[in-house]
Amino acid sequence: MLHSMSTTVEAASERSAAEVNEEIRALWLRSGGTLTTEQREEYQRLVMEWAAAAPHPVRAA
Repeated sequence: MLHSMSTTVEAASERSAAEVNEEIRALWLRSGGTLTTEQREEYQRLVMEWAAAAPHPVRAA
């Protein structure tokens, strides 16, 4: 079964990447390592939020 991942990013997060990461870890702990369909959707949303909040390295020119 294929699951689609939303390509839209929610409004800029007010939370830090570390805060979102903690929520991701808590989700995995609550799930016992196996995500339901609803939990998978929440995980995907959280990963997108984490990516938006994570610091981006500066590249040398």
